[in-house]
Amino acid sequence: MTNDLSVRNMVKRFGDFLAVDNVSFDVPTGSFFSILGPSGCGKTTLLRMIAGFEAPTSGSIEIRGEDMLGVPPNKRPVNLVFQHLALFPMMNVADNIAFGLKRRGVDAPTTSKKVEAMLERVGLPGYGSKQINQLSGGQKQRVAIARCLVLEPSVLLLDEPLGALDLKLREQMKVELKKLQNKVGTTFIYITHDQSEALVMSDRVAVMNNGRFEQVGTPQELYGEPDTPFVAQFVGDTNKWSGVVTQGLSGDVLVTTDEGYSFRARSHTPCHQGARVDLFLRPEAMVIEPRDKEGLNVFDVTVKSILFDGANSRLLTLTEQEHELIVTLPQNRRFDHIEPGNVITVGWHPESGVCFEAEG
Repeated sequence: MTNDLSVRNMVKRFGDFLAVDNVSFDVPTGSFFSILGPSGCGKTTLLRMIAGFEAPTSGSIEIRGEDMLGVPPNKRPVNLVFQHLALFPMMNVADNIAFGLKRRGVDAPTTSKKVEAMLERVGLPGYGSKQINQLSGGQKQRVAIARCLVLEPSVLLLDEPLGALDLKLREQMKVELKKLQNKVGTTFIYITHDQSEALVMSDRVAVMNNGRFEQVGTPQELYGEPDTPFVAQFVGDTNKWSGVVTQGLSGDVLVTTDEGYSFRARSHTPCHQGARVDLFLRPEAMVIEPRDKEGLNVFDVTVKSILFDGANSRLLTLTEQEHELIVTLPQNRRFDHIEPGNVITVGWHPESGVCFEAEG
């Protein structure tokens, strides 16, 4: 498999501040690769170094095998789509898309043909004569991407491009972007702090924290097999207990939580008896009123409120010790009888929970 982008031992310092801390990764040709992390974790700095707007303190960047160090942004085979799309309001759609081609001195007939073909590819045929202010948010988004793709970059860099859209349009554009990337086959590198965007669209995701990659994997790997407590908490919703290992079992541990529960769970790394651990459990892993309790960790909770959200509805519950837990309402069983104030039994399989040694 060939790689469109290879980054090795990338470091960026601003004075004493270490923004990017020894990051290495490869992005295979034609894939959708996301860098996911909270604000200030270094992801935009990393993107700006790939684009050529920032010089790395040390490390190397190769695009399709070509060393990019010292190559100015306008000479790199990459294009960047910003959150604020920076479309030219005084130009129509076709002129916006043609802008880069004209700058390169491409003749008018070729430019016109390429613009028409690109409008077709992004699902906006016949939109060339429209003004920018006549477009919806999602259409503007596609014009901004078309303006970059018409220049045939090896890599398209996208810096939180859905951040300015309203929620419903953002949900729609996640699917649109993935379909678009599949259709055009260009390598996309996508920066976001929104885990749902990264999980829905990407072939692979790097989770970034404090300038480093905590884990790189498929969305399924990050969600189901987190490597660190940060990934377990940042990717998807999770419930957390703290406690002490009271018994090491084969591949499992018995944890006594600070509230006095005894839970069996799998351990990410071998944990010795007496070790402080944090235990993470997904809301959908909890079974409400389990019919068969054998082998499950079972306990009672009080329903505090019902968080109705259609297919994503959940219960906000409290344990006897006032510890808040989120429990997903499954779609395959009706729980209309549950009301705030009810005491219900929940259970979860030991394989569903994962323990990490407590940090510090």
